Amino acid sequence: MTTIGTNLQDVHQRIAAACAHAQRRVNEVTLLAVSKTFGPQAVREAHAAGQAAFGENYIQEAVEKMALLADLPLQWHCIGPVQSNKTRLVATHFDWVHTVDRLKTAQRLSDQRPPALAPLQVCIQVNIDGGANKAGVVPQEAAALAQQVAALPRLQLRGLMAIPEPASADEALAVHRASRALFDQINRSGLLAQPLDTLSIGMSADLEAAVRAGSTMVRVGSAIFGSRAR
Repeated sequence: MTTIGTNLQDVHQRIAAACAHAQRRVNEVTLLAVSKTFGPQAVREAHAAGQAAFGENYIQEAVEKMALLADLPLQWHCIGPVQSNKTRLVATHFDWVHTVDRLKTAQRLSDQRPPALAPLQVCIQVNIDGGANKAGVVPQEAAALAQQVAALPRLQLRGLMAIPEPASADEALAVHRASRALFDQINRSGLLAQPLDTLSIGMSADLEAAVRAGSTMVRVGSAIFGSRAR
């Protein structure tokens, strides 16, 4: 087994242990492998070890990588910022977008999604802990944006995503629980015809806290692929 394969196995064991601790079923949590800055060969190794869903932050890099991996049945998630001049690339090439934080971006993605493709799966990014320089809608506006995004014809709203600041284990748990509370609040509000089913929180350092809080998708990069060159 390759190093990446071994690392994937270790991450799955961490998820399973976290689910057991939280008295959750392990199939309630999806692993998204964050392959940004790593080449196609790393993705191939992860796929050979059973991983199918990959997250990318940099749109142009991702599209070039997708072309080199077109022979594999992969699912691609955009987890980086979506600038207006990149919405067509995202709408055309990705299966999921986790980083919608304004109606204008969602509208462009919907308008530019090719009719031949399935609706683009979308999460609303929330600035859950109020970081001054972070993307994301403020929690108080998340429900209204979710209702607007859900009405767009070529998008399917799936849930919420958050990237809290690094924190201690207890602080991370508290912030992730705030994300879960917002997720539940929106589902109870009756604003959406279809309830949210995806809470994209938790990364390499804090996936245990995220699973304990109720994450349904953890985004793990360095624990699978290793440290990134800076």
